Amino acid sequence: MYTMQSWTCIFLIICSMQSVYHCCDWIRHHYGHLSSEYLSLLDQMGGDITKQDAPVFFPTSLYRHIDDGEVEDKVRFLKETIYQITKLFDGNMKSVTWDKKNLDDFLNILERQLENLNSCLSPAMKPERRLKRYFKKLNKNVLRKMNYSAQAWELIRKETKRHLQRLDILAAQMY
Repeated sequence: MYTMQSWTCIFLIICSMQSVYHCCDWIRHHYGHLSSEYLSLLDQMGGDITKQDAPVFFPTSLYRHIDDGEVEDKVRFLKETIYQITKLFDGNMKSVTWDKKNLDDFLNILERQLENLNSCLSPAMKPERRLKRYFKKLNKNVLRKMNYSAQAWELIRKETKRHLQRLDILAAQMY
């Protein structure tokens, strides 16, 4: 015999599964389209992407680790990475010479992706600490250390593109 508490727990599990299913459905049908839009805008914002490397190593091991994760973990990783990218672009951008409309469109599409991914997950879930730390280092060692210069923002644009391309691969693995 099930108690009221047991039924509540079962209901929450089913709701969580439906949420993940809905999210996977959204990722399957919309994520790639929005992703190709913001990657195109990222390229169109400025000139060629810099060849210079950022002084912070790309977190390849985190991506390898999440490749083996559960669907919900992958969705959380997508959401957290996009959230961290939007936080980076919330800094002092006075020195940026990028096309303003393309930049605004890029950030708006990122926000849309974030909202959709947020609706898939429980707010109680903790973000990946190592990912958060990586973006903090990127902010400190690139933007702040280089005084939010145009060169610093070009490095951020390059790293952002790498992340967004890698997130595409992660999203494609989910279906």
